[in-house]
Amino acid sequence: MKKFLPAAAVLGVAALLLLRPQEAAAAVRDGLGLCAGTVIPSLFPFFAVISLLLQLGLAESLQSICGPLMKPLFRMRGICALPLLAGLLGGYPSGAKTAASLYEQGRISRQEAELLLGFCDNCGPAFLLGYVGAGILGDLRTGAVLFAVHALSAVLTGAILCRTVSSREPAYSGRRLSKKPIPFPQALTSSVSGAAGSMLNICAFVVLFRVLAALPPAQMPLPLLGVLEMVSGVAALTPGKAGFLAAAAIVGWGGLSVHCQALSLTAPAGLSFRWHWAGKAVQAALSAILAAGAWMLL
Repeated sequence: MKKFLPAAAVLGVAALLLLRPQEAAAAVRDGLGLCAGTVIPSLFPFFAVISLLLQLGLAESLQSICGPLMKPLFRMRGICALPLLAGLLGGYPSGAKTAASLYEQGRISRQEAELLLGFCDNCGPAFLLGYVGAGILGDLRTGAVLFAVHALSAVLTGAILCRTVSSREPAYSGRRLSKKPIPFPQALTSSVSGAAGSMLNICAFVVLFRVLAALPPAQMPLPLLGVLEMVSGVAALTPGKAGFLAAAAIVGWGGLSVHCQALSLTAPAGLSFRWHWAGKAVQAALSAILAAGAWMLL
């Protein structure tokens, strides 16, 4: 049965591609337009800059600056603040990419990286304020409140997840970085090429899930559409309380497209996704609850 269901799903998608070629082609063009107009301009320079700062030693400077906040909130060291900040400022999947990079460089342990995946991969302010708030819900202030709800739900999710683990691994996983500084030209070229490879993975999943969302003959139910692909789910919302609550839950969950993007970026590091799935489910629920309270402010 485990082998039959995936095969049946793939055959079903293949049949829909043959039956609805025009819709699939339009979805591909739509996905490529989304990548060219939004995904690449917002994520590519951010990925390159974060990678460059990591190689030049930014992570170590956060150890003392963010330690007083990270330890009581998440029982983590200050260096672990970087993936959380990257996710909240750069958007999906910047947080996951940064957490995997820190682990691959030996700066955080496997357990720290896997716990961070549960709450550091978040939606950025540009998408929530511009696209969701001003564009879909019709009010920039609504987008700002939605971003505050999203950020608070991420922090609460992290606090919950990090307190479910009674025993902690050592701070480092046994690997050590060379103290020899990386020359700036080498760091720059490595950062840019790495960011380009990450963009290719992300855009591939954006296009794929735009096609999957467009293939069903009938309009998918809104919750199912949001579970599959975040942008399509949010685009189907209307202004009002119901739309605001649904947007909070959909953005908190992120959609399977976002999860696959994060998985493609963290798979080379060999990190488990168990806390990621649990964290996004908890964050979606917390986002809806917090949004219900925040609606009174609007």
